[in-house]
Amino acid sequence: MNAVNDTRSTLEKYMPVLIGLLVAFLAGKALKRAFWTLFGMYWALHATGMHLF
Repeated sequence: MNAVNDTRSTLEKYMPVLIGLLVAFLAGKALKRAFWTLFGMYWALHATGMHLF
């Protein structure tokens, strides 16, 4: 029984860290995708002659 309790406490101990890493990873992927989407849209407009900046 102690082995099961030790496993649970270890999992409970590291679960916030694992969830935090997963959230950070997914947020990083979303930011990367948003950046490249906006970058592509900017260059598409730039190539058509519509200069925004």
